[in-house]
Amino acid sequence: MVGGSSEVMLLSLRMIARLLGILRVLARNDAAAAFEALGLRGLPLWLLERMGRRRRRMHADKRPGERLAAALTELGPSFIKLGQSLATRADLLGEEIAADLSALQDRVPLFPFSQVREILETELGDSLENLFVSLEEEPISAASIAQVHFGVVAVPAPPELGGPPSERQVAIKVLRPGVERAFERDLQLFFWLARLGERTQPRLRRLKPIEVVQLFADQVALEMDLRYEAAGLAEMAENFRDDDSYQVPDVDWPRTAKRVLVMSRVSGIRIDDRAGLLAAGLDLEEVLRTAATVFFKQVFRDGLFHGDQHPGNMMIDTDGRVVAVDFGILGRLDEETRLLLADMMIATLQRDYRRLAEIQVQAGYLPSDRSLEVFAQALRSVCEPIIDRPLQEISFAKLLAQLFQVTESFAMPVQPQLLLLQKNMMMAEGVSRRLAPDLNIWTLAQPLIEDWILRHRGPSARVRDATRMVNRILARGPAVLDTLDGLANDLRTEGVTLSPATLRRLERRAPSRVAEIALVLALVALLVTLFN
Repeated sequence: MVGGSSEVMLLSLRMIARLLGILRVLARNDAAAAFEALGLRGLPLWLLERMGRRRRRMHADKRPGERLAAALTELGPSFIKLGQSLATRADLLGEEIAADLSALQDRVPLFPFSQVREILETELGDSLENLFVSLEEEPISAASIAQVHFGVVAVPAPPELGGPPSERQVAIKVLRPGVERAFERDLQLFFWLARLGERTQPRLRRLKPIEVVQLFADQVALEMDLRYEAAGLAEMAENFRDDDSYQVPDVDWPRTAKRVLVMSRVSGIRIDDRAGLLAAGLDLEEVLRTAATVFFKQVFRDGLFHGDQHPGNMMIDTDGRVVAVDFGILGRLDEETRLLLADMMIATLQRDYRRLAEIQVQAGYLPSDRSLEVFAQALRSVCEPIIDRPLQEISFAKLLAQLFQVTESFAMPVQPQLLLLQKNMMMAEGVSRRLAPDLNIWTLAQPLIEDWILRHRGPSARVRDATRMVNRILARGPAVLDTLDGLANDLRTEGVTLSPATLRRLERRAPSRVAEIALVLALVALLVTLFN
């Protein structure tokens, strides 16, 4: 017991020391202004203000969000990634700070080519000259976990054709040196803070901070092994194999390892480059329609969606197709959740707020002691003022802030599995606003969702589900017969007082009785499914 207490004390001391180091970096960049803008108070902020007072004049020309972004960049990869996640939460941070944090996507330090060479040769087990025809030393992009270089590889000619190899342009993604250790250290801190927050701040418990950090940790673990990204990329390509509206790179599996991912080079116009898209002769509404179609095919049809759809990862080619890169983060939704989301969106677009409330009750989101009618009224108060207004007239930061207040008022727990989807919906809305301010991207998606629901919950879907249920019941018939046969044998050997005539009747009637039971259950299932 004493040993356990000592370990807890040492951990707490390490975390406090780490927090003091973080406070110094925040103070050096005068980031207290950002926390003041968020209305935060307490001892850490008091210390931060005192520590940063001397540097306030140095940063007087910067906005609070710019100061916070600079501090997060100095703190390292995990804090950069944290800032990128927070950049999508304008509901919590305000539009200005969220916009400033979004710049973190383009302000990540590079690591030298000498380290790139070492990683490539160590991971792939060969010299750089044998692996690549050429490799550009200057990276094309850098992120919190990896950076990307362009290069060329030799592709052998098919044996039946012979001849010299051809060349193929590729992009090479290389994991940052030491990034695993940095994330491990900072995740320990995030968990410590989440546990401390849940223990000392009851209002934070509905936000499930420990579960949110765990989701973040699980995602980071996947991103640390580029073979997982390669597998997700290949799965996404398979989902769109017969649909050329969405293009992704091909994986070069022989040159891919834990810390290296080589893939075909793709190109296009950034999806938020309005002038570039117009100069290429593309129709902006059609671009958004294609993007919305791709997004909802991923979410509703496949249950697998690109989890980081910021404009730097999304492009449009000259044929109007969506071209995507960077599949380190993928979101997954099971069919039950997809049906729930589709029902909620349709209910919102149809202004059926009672139905919207009922759906959330059925999902277990609304506590049982809360009034359904009052909750429906609260949802109406948030949605009705903006439902038909042009996108440029809607502040989604204010809308999300109102929804956050509603969920807090009704003690509704946050659903961490939906945070990634929410993040990407906000990104899609931001792009839509830049391209066509008068167009609401979600109205473009409504027919897609309605069609998906019809195919999954309409009459034909119910017949299909009922048929599957009947088949499952009938498939169990032989197993039930085997059980009855074993029971009859046990009754004989154990000497239970049933007459031989009774046993013979049981054995003769078992098949027909099982069939009767299966038929009755199947008919009941069919009626319930069709008329529920």
